[in-house]
Amino acid sequence: MTRLIESMDDIAAAADALGRVEPRFAALVAEAGLPPLRRAPAGFAGLAAIIVEQQISLHAAAAILKRLKRAVSPLTPQGLIAAGPEVMTAAGLSRAKIASLTALAEAVVADRLDLDGLERLDDAGAAAALCAVRGIGPWTADIYLLTCLGRPDVWPAGDVALQTAAAMVLELQERPHPRAMLSLAEPWRPWRAVAARLLWAHYRRVKFRIVPEMA
Repeated sequence: MTRLIESMDDIAAAADALGRVEPRFAALVAEAGLPPLRRAPAGFAGLAAIIVEQQISLHAAAAILKRLKRAVSPLTPQGLIAAGPEVMTAAGLSRAKIASLTALAEAVVADRLDLDGLERLDDAGAAAALCAVRGIGPWTADIYLLTCLGRPDVWPAGDVALQTAAAMVLELQERPHPRAMLSLAEPWRPWRAVAARLLWAHYRRVKFRIVPEMA
């Protein structure tokens, strides 16, 4: 396996390699610097946070997670099951997310999902193990592998923000669909996860009109 993305030194090395393959990545770094590390702790709480973040703003997700962690402390599979759906509803979770979080907690407790063991699997195997849990799809699996496990070549092709950023940076006429995203990113192996970081950072700058701080 290629080195994991664990530090800004890893980001810098990967961005340098990407810039040699695709000059527009080099231009993004020259304009705004390196993208954020975007790492989070692995394990149940990290995966639960990604489920909470699905299809809502990061601000709303942070508020829900704060209430959930206040009610279930520490946030463990056993604690979440014991708390029950009423506590999750009070925290602001939808019925669909309550079902997904409950299915995840039950899978971990029943040893149907070994979160620690994912580190020993390749990307495809780890994603398949995650997607075997009801309510976890490819996007959630990809984001977990990228942000919590630091995998360097994960490419969340179905992420709408990533598709939008790719269209902007690569000057495409329309937002590429997931299959097209896989095709266009093929030359960026084995650093597609850092390519995603670069594109997400650009998307955020454009959306929120963030002016890069240059030295």
